[in-house]
Amino acid sequence: MRRIKTEEIKNKIIDALTKANFYLVPEFHEFLKYALTEETSETGRQVLKDLLENAEIAEKERLPLCQDTGMVNVYIELGQEVFLEGKLLTDVITEAVREVYTQNYLRPSVVNDPLRRLNTKDNTPPIVHFEVVPGDKVKILLVPKGGGSEQMCQVAMLAPHQGMEGVKELVISSVKRAGPNPCPPVIVGIGIGGNFDYVAYLAKKAILRPWGTRNTDPFYANLELELLKEINALGLGPGGLGGKFYAIDVRIETYPTHIAQLPVAVAFNCNSFRLAKIEI
Repeated sequence: MRRIKTEEIKNKIIDALTKANFYLVPEFHEFLKYALTEETSETGRQVLKDLLENAEIAEKERLPLCQDTGMVNVYIELGQEVFLEGKLLTDVITEAVREVYTQNYLRPSVVNDPLRRLNTKDNTPPIVHFEVVPGDKVKILLVPKGGGSEQMCQVAMLAPHQGMEGVKELVISSVKRAGPNPCPPVIVGIGIGGNFDYVAYLAKKAILRPWGTRNTDPFYANLELELLKEINALGLGPGGLGGKFYAIDVRIETYPTHIAQLPVAVAFNCNSFRLAKIEI
């Protein structure tokens, strides 16, 4: 059994979440530079140039990558052999988010009630997901996710007979509906299976998959590449203003499901892709 103090986790979250708001994910940054060399649309090239300049200014001047500094999504893999000491982990995560957003003057975007909408003024609470895994480590992904990309996500409960074609149709129609609103270039995450609530989790987790990897099942790996090609063939391009690079990648995660249903979810990130990783 390994003992870890939750205060240590809090301090690491503060450091990582702060950096995430000012520094673009390196792999995403590299793709933007690659896309600039391959994009044929002059408007699309200009959008990519602006995004790269924005990232450079944010890093140099220590300014937020985007004025929408997001609602903080937290994904935790908690090793079964870990014993946590100190305050409740969800409490220290909330404290960390509060400190990062108030001390760095980042925009508070969270309201305390979905209808009465009084701003909490410190961007809390975050959304926290837990998964218990083997081992004695704690792994945390922090994702400050903006409202524009989140608003374009969709969940559909398809009938099983709709099958592959139904999934493809939903993905393409979701992209057409989203258009420029999620601020492309984007990663498209797709969840298939599970149930109504779990499929959305799958789609969001798909976006966070390590760079350069495909679904481990060749069937779904091929579907990822096929959908990536079809999405970019729509010609929506960077910023939704035309060009080759609307989607950087398509990533699919699946889970077993009930015989009577085919849940599918489509999730988008935005071009200010903010992600921090912690392992203790």
